[in-house]
Amino acid sequence: MTDTRPPVVDASPEPGTAGPLLRLVRRQEVAYALVGGFNTLMGMVLTVLWLTVLESAVSENVAAALSVALAYSVSMVIAFVLHRTLVFRVRGHLWRDFVAFVGVNLVGMVLNMVLLQLSVSVLHAPAKPAAVIVMGLVAVVSYFGHRHISFRRTPHDSQPDPAER
Repeated sequence: MTDTRPPVVDASPEPGTAGPLLRLVRRQEVAYALVGGFNTLMGMVLTVLWLTVLESAVSENVAAALSVALAYSVSMVIAFVLHRTLVFRVRGHLWRDFVAFVGVNLVGMVLNMVLLQLSVSVLHAPAKPAAVIVMGLVAVVSYFGHRHISFRRTPHDSQPDPAER
């Protein structure tokens, strides 16, 4: 029985197509970590900004939850653009990539919640150090999720999409 699935193409950028970040750091994993670190800081700044904007408009409890949701939504879009253009350097299939990117991030969030809860309730680990370790593990898993799911390409995908020119 032969495998009829198209072969998967590595999501690494083609030689000569590396953007400015990959030309500077040379390793996709490092570029991913830098973009992720920037996005984390940006999420913090956006949360504080939204808290400031919303503090006079809604109650403090609503402002806190809404600020996180708004910051997360904005930073998710920016993270997608930065990872797509600076880290994985792919073209075409914009909406498919975005849906997959959001899906990988949602799986990461759930994995983070489950592993942290297990660490604290089953292993009796202190919550703050466990959170740092779990977040690091989930970041590594997310890198592979984005590389092999969000920004995955097959040889067929490498052909230019006339609709996205």
